[in-house]
Formats: sequence, structure tokens, C-alpha cells
Amino acid sequence: MTDEGHATGFAPIAEHGVIGDMRTAALVATDGAIDWFCCPQFDSPSVFGSIVGADRGGSWKIAPESHVDSHQQFYVPDSNVLITRFLTDDGVVEIHDFMPILRSHDPEHRQRLVRKVVSVRGSMRMRADVAPRFDYGRAQHRTTRGQYQVTFRGPGLTLALNSSVAQRIDEHGDAHAEFEMSDGSTEVFVLEVLGQDAEPGPGGRTTAEVDELFLGTVAFWREWLGNSSYRGRWRETVNRSALVLKLLTHEPSGSMIAAPTTSLPERLGGTRNWDYRYVWLRDAAFSLSSLLRLGFIDEADAFMTWMTCRFAEVSDSAAGPLHVMYDVDCRRDLTEISLDHWAGHRGARPVRIGNDAVDQLQLDIYGEIIDAVYLFNKHGRPITHDSWLDLIGMVDWLQDNWDRADSGIWESRAGPRRHTFSRLMSWVAFERVVQIARQRGLPGNLESWVRTRDKIYWQIMSDGWSEKRQAFVQHYDEDVLDASLLLMPMMEFVAPTDPRFLSTLDAITENLVTDSLVFRYDYRGSPDGLDEAEGTFSICSFWYVEALTRAGRLEDARLVLEKMFTYANHLGLYAEQIGLTGDQLGNFPQAFTHLSLISATMNLDRALG
Repeated sequence: MTDEGHATGFAPIAEHGVIGDMRTAALVATDGAIDWFCCPQFDSPSVFGSIVGADRGGSWKIAPESHVDSHQQFYVPDSNVLITRFLTDDGVVEIHDFMPILRSHDPEHRQRLVRKVVSVRGSMRMRADVAPRFDYGRAQHRTTRGQYQVTFRGPGLTLALNSSVAQRIDEHGDAHAEFEMSDGSTEVFVLEVLGQDAEPGPGGRTTAEVDELFLGTVAFWREWLGNSSYRGRWRETVNRSALVLKLLTHEPSGSMIAAPTTSLPERLGGTRNWDYRYVWLRDAAFSLSSLLRLGFIDEADAFMTWMTCRFAEVSDSAAGPLHVMYDVDCRRDLTEISLDHWAGHRGARPVRIGNDAVDQLQLDIYGEIIDAVYLFNKHGRPITHDSWLDLIGMVDWLQDNWDRADSGIWESRAGPRRHTFSRLMSWVAFERVVQIARQRGLPGNLESWVRTRDKIYWQIMSDGWSEKRQAFVQHYDEDVLDASLLLMPMMEFVAPTDPRFLSTLDAITENLVTDSLVFRYDYRGSPDGLDEAEGTFSICSFWYVEALTRAGRLEDARLVLEKMFTYANHLGLYAEQIGLTGDQLGNFPQAFTHLSLISATMNLDRALG
């Protein structure tokens, strides 16, 4: 099949589960294909990428050879171990997919993709096809075979496939196996990620070895989740979102990526296709807040350690001391390029790696970061002396730069504007640093910080408010609404029942909300450099729930929240956006969506008593 023909044959974004080992992740489609896997890290080049690269992307599929009547997919409860079930006329078979994790910060961690095939009942013939495409499909690989082991060697990387069934190799260096499954039988496949010159161990894998890894991995996730303090109405939903956030945490560094994929489209057939496999300071700071709410102090501590290391870095960028994003190794060279040899998911091109937004000025990140420091200092562990000095340096820079035009929270590529949300979060930065200093008795130029805070407040109330719209607006130049301003009461800038906020909430409800789904803004009224529509933003929908909750509109908030739950996929996972037909759109799963779900759910739970 050609790339063009495959472009309409992808499994939809929603038809996937995710597995991972807190170093990288893989997407598993309901048809049994692993069609996205980068290794050894989230932002490494892919070896399986057919979700955006079609035949040239590579995949690993295990499925019955006979017709499949239906698929089912679910997680082992309270874990990130995934089960895909096939129902056929001949019987039922399952694939148990996971990446083994036996303990936190394991110095002996081995990166493996494990696939255990189990016949539940009946008999059927199965087929396994392993077709890696190294370096986003740009590099050739060499394949060697033993009876139960196949080794794929590409640039900088070796993959060793050990299995309980014999493999054959085709002319492309791909591995294939056909095998019979009878009632109660089991076959296993283990793909291990090794260095370029590493030699794999002995071939073959026993069911007992894989069972031990399975039980150990389930125990790891359950033990971690057992530390959650949430016992509310929507516990299962919140737990799944917490497991997603943990899965997207890069354990060696303590950072958290935005999503494990690149270029899953925000509009089918469109060009809003971005690489999200990086650490957005904004997303990660909000994630820290959600983890603290759930009682995960160690994760918050690890991220805070990573983030405070960024405070101390010296940058000569006009965008200030911090960059919008980093890769998991803290590099800032994320030059954006297009993979023109790939078809794109359902024809959405270009497929991008890297992200040029790294060099944008986005002033709101300073407020989100300092708010996270404030919450961690209050609910986690006190800020250190050196970190406080670095924070003062960052605040000093912000005092001189908060009133600049910037690209804003939505990373507009249409040029800088004077965004109200950027001013709001600058106000948060000064308000929180003053509170930290007063709570701890720490030294700082409090009088100057307070003057700047108040100046920002009055400016927002004057220039960010539109008498015509009777609402706070996106930027000072035009009367465009923006769903990010739903955060105003959450950030304690205005009271949730302040007439100005209630009027803004009503305006957003009338103009940006369709049922329970919320657009971030009207792209026609506020051009962002891409002349095309997009889906509704799920994080904005959960912000809407929280705004309704804080405004005392609890029945409305509960209905919107319950409706939003129905837009999750079959596993409770969300991408970045939801299309008007209910499709999941954008990179998947999206940390931003899941962290806002946690916040909205917990606030509504508390308000309902």
C-alpha cells in the first residue's frame, strides 16, 4: 500500500492506548499495531511511526489472520499495562502490552517493549510483523536472525527482539512470524532497546519471565497510585489522568513532556501539526500543581529540582532568562524541520520535528512557574536560599519586561501582541513572590514588587477590559474573547462573583462554547498565522468547568464535566482538542488536558461537598 493510500487508513487518534517506562512511550492501536515509538527517550527519533508516516514510518503489529469481529481495549486496573482483545469467529485472544518498570530510579533499568499473546478460548492463527524504520524512516537498518532472536541495527541504536516463536526475515530486513494459538496457550515477544554497539543476550523468552515482569510492573503502578489522596466522586477518572501525568514524566531528569507524539493534527488534513515531545514550562508548572493536589510530593520535588536548575542558567536571548520549552536533556536547540517523505496522519502535512516556538517570548510562563514555586513552598518543601536568589534575578528581569508585546499562551505565529493573559500571569508572578517572601521572611525588594503588581492590575482593568464586549479580552488592541481568561479567579486576580468576571464568563459561554466544548478563541477575529479552523480545546473546557464552579453555578459545572468525560476515548484518554464531530485531535495523550481535568474535578468535588 502506498503512503497516499494509507493516509486514509490510519487508526484514528482515539483508537489508541499508551504504555511507557517514564523514559519514552508507545501508542498501541486497537488493531494490535504499535504505530508510534521513539527510543530511548520521548524526543528521540522514532522507530515505529506509521501513525504519521504510513508505510515508511514503521510499525509492529500482532493480530489474528482471520476476520476480527470486534476489538476491545482496557488497562489492567490502576496501572499503565494495556490489554487489547480480539473477538473472532474462531475464539478470543488478547495481547498484554507494557514497558517493564520494577522500581523507581532503577539503576539497572532495561528498556523493553513486552507483548504477551494469550488465547482466552478457541483456536486461531496469529501473525506478527515487526517493521522498524529508524530515524523517522530516513535510515536503513541491518537485520540478523537466530532461531528465537532477531537483531535490528540502525544508526546509534540496536533493537533485539526475543520471542517464543521462530521469526523469518524478508528482503527489507523486517521480521515476520505466523503461529497457532489454542485454548489457554501463550506466546511472548520482548523488544529490548540497546546501544549501537551493544550485543544482545541469549535469544528466546519464557512465559514465566514475562509473567514476572508483568506482575512487577502492575505492582509498581498500583503502589505509586496508592499514594494519591483523592477519594472523591470521580476517583477512577482522576486516577487515570494521574497515571497519564506520571507516564509522561521523564524520571531521570524529573521533567514532564507535553505529549509523547508529534504532528497529530489539530485539524484533519490541515497544517496545525506540531511536535509536543518537549518540556513546556507552562504545562509542567500546571502539572506540578495537580500532582501536589493529589499528594504526590516526590514527583513535585523532582520537577522543582529540574525547574530551579533552569533559574540559574544564563541566557542572552531577547525572550529572557527562561525559554518556553526544553527537551528532556534541557537542550534548547529545537529547530523545526519537516519530514517531507511522510504522508502525515490522514494526510495532514507537514509532519514536523522540533518546534520553533522555543524562541518566542511568552511572558505568562513566569507567572505559572512562580505560582508553582509558591505552591511547592507552601505544600511541599521550602525553597532553598540559592533558588530564592535565582528567583529574585528572574523577577528583576520581569520588572523590566512585563509590558512587552509577546506571542502569548497560544504561541501565535502572527507576531507579538499585548496579551491580557500574559499581563495576568505577570501579575501572578509578582503577587506570589511577595507572598513567598512574607511567609518565609525572605529578603527582597518587596515595595518595588508590590508597585509593579499594582501597576499591572490597573492596566488590565483599564486596557484588558472591553466596555463594548462587557468582557476581558485577548489583547489590548481588539475586542477578541479568549478562554484563557477563565483562569482569572483561579489565579485570584478577581473574585469569581465579580460582575466583570461573570460578564466575561457569559460572553465566553455565548461565543466560544458549543455544548460542553470550548474554543480557545475565534481564529477569524484574531488571526494566528494559520488561516484554518481547529477543534475545541479540552483544557479550556475543563477551565470552563472550574470557572462555573467558582462562580457558584454548580449544576451547570457538573453537567459540563460529565459531558466532557464522555468525550474521552475508550480508555479515559484525551488528546489536545475535540473536533465538532467528537474526534480526538492533536497530540495524544495530552498532559495539559489531563492536569486540567484533575483540577476541575477536585474543585467541583469540594464545592459539591
